[in-house]
Amino acid sequence: MDAQLDDKALESTLAESLDDLTPDSKTVSDDEFAEVVGGALEAVGGTLLFRMCVDNEGEAQHVAAACVGDGGNRQFLLLTLPTSGGALKVETAARSTNPVAGIAAAYAGLMDAFKAAA
Repeated sequence: MDAQLDDKALESTLAESLDDLTPDSKTVSDDEFAEVVGGALEAVGGTLLFRMCVDNEGEAQHVAAACVGDGGNRQFLLLTLPTSGGALKVETAARSTNPVAGIAAAYAGLMDAFKAAA
């Protein structure tokens, strides 16, 4: 990814790549979520930071944080999918209201520090 995409364009690009990846089943397993996220990130050259299952406003959902680009062009993404099934939601961490969004940049900074120390 040569130039930094704006938030909306990045979200649209990922949404287009997800049409064939969303699981058909009603209950989405952690493995199915990992597969969907992997396919989405592969489409935009993204890197998974972490994934987890959380309760957000009474709804259990799979959440993954990822980044696209590097250095000053690095953007953080949040990918969410209800465990009960549905559409994968992709948004930039900057635009997300999900509480997990704030962890993405901090986690990436921590990983950068570990790499530098190694």
